[in-house]
Formats: sequence, structure tokens, C-alpha cells
Amino acid sequence: QVQLVESGGGLVQAGGSLRLSCAASGRTFSGLAMGWFRQAPGKEREFGAAITRRGGNTDYADSVKGRFTISRDNAKNTVYLQMNSLKPEDTAVYYCAAAVRYGLAYVPSRQSEYDYWGQGTQVTVSS
Repeated sequence: QVQLVESGGGLVQAGGSLRLSCAASGRTFSGLAMGWFRQAPGKEREFGAAITRRGGNTDYADSVKGRFTISRDNAKNTVYLQMNSLKPEDTAVYYCAAAVRYGLAYVPSRQSEYDYWGQGTQVTVSS
């Protein structure tokens, strides 16, 4: 069993930045591919970013590419999402997710590929 706890959400003005963190426990962190998803009000949850087990490869949704950066610190069992140039349409609950089934080079980007989910953290971007 893997426990995921997100933090770092909040209210920010458009153009601002936030860094989300997700602390993992319960399993060797370097054995987990990690991802960030988000769900805006009235919409389905969507992929945001993902990173391989050792951080060598990443993938981003087109909507966040060039503005968001995913990274991880395996010594701290933590994955991060640095969000810059935030827009009102980035307003959502952001979820951290962990995948246990994949090799070193695979970057899972579909919700069905993830096995564990955090509770989410709210990000609100005001215009």
C-alpha cells in the first residue's frame, strides 16, 4: 500500500507560481513512476505531468507544457510540480498518483495506469 499526501496548493494571481509537493510512503519510492493529474469544476480529471522512476524521462499535457515542471527527489520520497505562468484555467484540484507496474523508461500518462492516488490539493488562480 502506498500513501500519498499532497501539499502546496492555494490561491494565486494569474501569472504567478506555485510548487506542489507529494510525499509518498509505504513502498520504495524509486520503484514508483509518479504523475500529477487535475480536475477542474464540472470537468473530468485529466493528465498533467508524469515522471519515470528515476526521473530520467518526463511527459506533459499540451496545456501545461513549457509552464509546468515535474521533478522528484528519491532521497526525500517526494515528487514536485513547479507551476509557473499560471492561468485561471489552471484552477483545479491537483492529484498526485503513483504507478507500480512499469520499468525505468516508461512514463505513464493515463489514469488507468496508476495504482494509488492522493486526496488532492486545491489550486485557484484568480484573474
